[in-house]
Amino acid sequence: MDEPAAEAELAGAAEATGAAEATERRRVARVILLDPDDRILLIHGYEPDDPAQTWWFTPGGGLEGDETREQAALRELAEETGITDVELGPVLWRRYCSFPFAGRRWNQEEWYYLARTTQTATAPGGLTELEARSVAGLRWWTSAELSAARETVYPNRLAELLDTLLDEGPPSTPLDLAPEIV
Repeated sequence: MDEPAAEAELAGAAEATGAAEATERRRVARVILLDPDDRILLIHGYEPDDPAQTWWFTPGGGLEGDETREQAALRELAEETGITDVELGPVLWRRYCSFPFAGRRWNQEEWYYLARTTQTATAPGGLTELEARSVAGLRWWTSAELSAARETVYPNRLAELLDTLLDEGPPSTPLDLAPEIV
């Protein structure tokens, strides 16, 4: 499915759940970054006004200007992790999400790309001011650690999705995940 058609389908799913709001939907590219040991890199984030409210999430962010999702995925990965030696693979999953953060509601259409790297040292160097106020660090997780985690992780089925990815490989076409409305 081409990008405009896929985005229209995600928008329809969001509207069907009653999550559509007047705010603009951000187009987002996220990265499922795996190292040679099949560990996944996640970012530990928190609400800037309430550091006790924490979660883990995949690297990525909004598209800038006329960049493609692939370009955004690589740029965001470099900015948030310092990792540039990556092999970007296919789109694995797509989802619509809506959540409160830093005093506003964010509505996003996210595409998750598979990427592999041998570069495991991280050095975030391009964080925005908001990211600098809301990122506690990064961590490589094994599938077993992620499955056993009692912390909040987004997307909320990431452990299950990662297990399937590692067992079966990438899907032949991107999977549309259920919308997540927080």
